[in-house]
Amino acid sequence: METKVAQASRPVDTMTGPDIKTALPGPRAKALIERDRSVVSPSYTRCYPLVIERGSGAFVEDVDGNIFLDCAAGIAVNSTGHSHPAVVTAITDQAQKFLHMSGTDFYYEPQVRLAEEMAAIAPISGGVRTFFGNSGTEVVEACVKLARYTTGRQNIIAFLGGFHGRTMGSLALTASKAVQRRGFGPLMPGVYHAPYADCYRCPLGLNPETCAAECLGFIDDQLFAHLVTPDEVAAIVVEPIQGEGGYVVAPEQFLQRLRELTQKHGILLVADEVQSGMGRSGKMFAIEYCGVEPDAMSIAKGIASGMPLGVAVARAGLMAWPPGAHASTFGGNPVSCAAALATIKLLRDRLVANAAEVGGHLMNGLRELADRHRLIGDVRGRGLMIGVELVRDRTTKERATDERDKVVDAAFRRGLLLLGAGKNAVRFSPPLVLTREQADVAVRIFDEALAEVERAR
Repeated sequence: METKVAQASRPVDTMTGPDIKTALPGPRAKALIERDRSVVSPSYTRCYPLVIERGSGAFVEDVDGNIFLDCAAGIAVNSTGHSHPAVVTAITDQAQKFLHMSGTDFYYEPQVRLAEEMAAIAPISGGVRTFFGNSGTEVVEACVKLARYTTGRQNIIAFLGGFHGRTMGSLALTASKAVQRRGFGPLMPGVYHAPYADCYRCPLGLNPETCAAECLGFIDDQLFAHLVTPDEVAAIVVEPIQGEGGYVVAPEQFLQRLRELTQKHGILLVADEVQSGMGRSGKMFAIEYCGVEPDAMSIAKGIASGMPLGVAVARAGLMAWPPGAHASTFGGNPVSCAAALATIKLLRDRLVANAAEVGGHLMNGLRELADRHRLIGDVRGRGLMIGVELVRDRTTKERATDERDKVVDAAFRRGLLLLGAGKNAVRFSPPLVLTREQADVAVRIFDEALAEVERAR
């Protein structure tokens, strides 16, 4: 039975729940999907047939007038909600002045102002410089190039389950799903992978109490002993919270000991905060929870509320490469910079705090569902970056992969937009404007979706 909580002809910020009026997909959505099929690359992973017409706050309306509560936020991109008025105004004002001038060759104030803001909010002391790109994968590549250039070393260590992008350099670091790498080899050489400290599902079969330490022991005892010496490693790249890997939160001890390891060997620590950054975790950056200062960071997704922008920030002394060493024609586009400046103000004023407060409320609601649904094996996350791992058996932790996909589909049919993460987790990554009331609706619909799938087992 479809859920109808509120009636509206278009999304409004005062709504608390969805309004599904047609079978999904509706007739107009079906027509557009058919057009898409013949002209758009089939490599895109469309989870369900949503065809958006417009959005506002935490809601989207499709082309058939169905309204959905959005807990996916364009893959954690729409940090300030859909079309936040302050962001739209900033975009419009800048667009009326000039659209592009290329910060690679010329100067303009929005780029300089944004670099100043990044220096102020990045958890790196002693001065910060920023390189501008268009996306997460581009700024991961920038961090890799910077690490190699600065250290004179060529090798990189990343982690199993990590996702760092799909361009050829960042793809070599990515180890989330084999399909993302299949058919594209040989990839960039010099990349080694270590197990990530997933204490719910320890990759080394250890106890949760020792998992964080033992996973790092793998680098010393295996990689450094058998494959690459530490003096040949330029950087270790890590997500403080793995995104595509299943919303796995790194234990604080893991990141702290990783920092010690890199400092011991003169290796740079690069924090990939593409998905976990810009307030999503309840702090501006997720790595702040453990008090660790990275040498460099890759930031994108939520930084410009939907406009294409990525930034690589690094200690000023590190980012000292000469003119021509690296650049991007469209990186730091003035309209995207204006959107980012408006986004940062909104995050600072209210939305980072809202992510922490509403995220805690949502987390509690999802954890309460575990008492009623045996499919739930683990609920984890920080702020409004929450993963629910579904299992067929809590003792064996057998992954409920098909069931996960069915739960996401059942939620969609009830008007709740979710996405999978990893093999069998469901991610909750709503806009940071989500209210407690909207979080309650999301929990209730997720409860109904779980119940539907469990009845069918």
